[in-house]
Amino acid sequence: MMTWGQLLEVLRANGVIRTDAAPTREPAPTCEPAPTWDPALAGLPAGLPDTNRTITGVAYDSRTVEPGAVFVALKGLHADGTAFVRQAIDRGAAAIVSERPPSAGAGVAEPGPASADVPVPWAVVQDARLALAHLAAAFFHHPSTEMQVVGITGTNGKTTTAYLLSAIFEAADIHCGVLGTVAYKIGDEIREATRTTPEAPDVQRLLREMVERGCGACAMEVSSHALALRRVDGTSFAAAVFTNLTRDHLDFHEDMEQYFQAKRRLFEMLPRERPSLLNVDDPRGPSLAAMAGRPVTFAIHRPADVMAGPLSFSLGGLTFDVRTPRGTLHLRSKLVGRPNVYNILAAVATGFALDVPFDAIERGIGALDGVPGRFQIVSSDKDGVTVVVDYAHTDDALRNLLETARPLAGGRLITVFGCGGDRDRTKRPLMGAVAGRLSDLIIVTSDNPRGEDPGRIIEEIRRGITPDTRRDSGQSLLSIADRREAIETAIELAKPADVVLIAGKGHEKYQMIGAQVLPFDDVAVARGALAKRRTNSGVV
Repeated sequence: MMTWGQLLEVLRANGVIRTDAAPTREPAPTCEPAPTWDPALAGLPAGLPDTNRTITGVAYDSRTVEPGAVFVALKGLHADGTAFVRQAIDRGAAAIVSERPPSAGAGVAEPGPASADVPVPWAVVQDARLALAHLAAAFFHHPSTEMQVVGITGTNGKTTTAYLLSAIFEAADIHCGVLGTVAYKIGDEIREATRTTPEAPDVQRLLREMVERGCGACAMEVSSHALALRRVDGTSFAAAVFTNLTRDHLDFHEDMEQYFQAKRRLFEMLPRERPSLLNVDDPRGPSLAAMAGRPVTFAIHRPADVMAGPLSFSLGGLTFDVRTPRGTLHLRSKLVGRPNVYNILAAVATGFALDVPFDAIERGIGALDGVPGRFQIVSSDKDGVTVVVDYAHTDDALRNLLETARPLAGGRLITVFGCGGDRDRTKRPLMGAVAGRLSDLIIVTSDNPRGEDPGRIIEEIRRGITPDTRRDSGQSLLSIADRREAIETAIELAKPADVVLIAGKGHEKYQMIGAQVLPFDDVAVARGALAKRRTNSGVV
């Protein structure tokens, strides 16, 4: 536990405080008297000096405030947290942190020390998100300093690289937690992920839990949103990985340069003596290498510190050597496709830079069976067709997926995909064009349409499938808005040796339609369709 005074010093030490005591002022005008607030009703002891009050938690959502917590009011995309200060105080908040005071209508006066109008101390800060990150790290006693936290950023490959790194650390007898898109792994417990990189208090709490459960490392996916919104500020990273940068999230970032600058922050945060693992086959990699204090590069096509030798591909996996300044590794992996070569190189480079023994790196790579929703083969030999579920939801990821599958298909390549609603619309025709160039049969369907009309999303995707982008004139194109029907149709139409790719949702167990979040699992639907196909063909 920490006191409010100790946390206030954390804010001061990090230069976040604008003022923590308002000067004498007239009471804020209100239409009605401010509601009386009794600390006893909120479960807090009365009469404690403001700075000596013990803090029980750090909260950013007023609905989760518990007695004794600091409430940090964040500016969101749709609401300002200062509008919920009264709710936080009524729930027992012991202190408030915000960028500005709430409006008089909230029933709370100017920020400052506790007073009749403001019954708890109030700190005004330059950046509430930065304050939240530093408060969370301090409250949980900086767990990242007690383990090796590897931050992984990039458009594609973060999840697989995190799983590979976890397997490498485990092979070296270092228990490794994982924070990422698919799940949070804390010791032996797997929890469903709420977002790729959660808010700062959640990150620090999960890291503390990992330390308490004996984890000596953590592989953390660090999204561009998290970096832009300062969710990992205050975290001590042992290493940082850059996988690649392609078009995505332009509904959040203004352009590709802003998107890159968000990714770059991870390497700016990293102490210069710690390794930056960088894909220099990506056009953005060399610029990161130029600014990094200790760059360790990896590549297939360019000279680099860590390089792949001759590659052997099959549906059974990958076999290749990796050359490093410390010697050569001989790798066999169950993962499929060229994109996974880069993910493996990233993991190997990280292990090499952190002095993990080579035999542990080799065993870890070989031990990973696969990653949920990442080129996940859900069919069996007796099905006669290959069905793959993958998370590819950008034009570059879809291209990588199709280029991986194309040489492995003895027959046709059938692609089922859609695009998310209320997200970057510009990638829709680009994904359509990729599917057109590389597929034999395309079924355009819904992804997570959210608040948009699924039919309009499908139409925008189809605009990219033109005579110039279609693989050939015999290519078939279907539009089926119902995703279940689309998947079942693709598997029903598949002939022996065909490959069916179901792209976009991967590991997700839901579909967002309007305001509803409905249960939906591409893997389960595909397996159900395969079982029906076997029954109809007389195969048990």
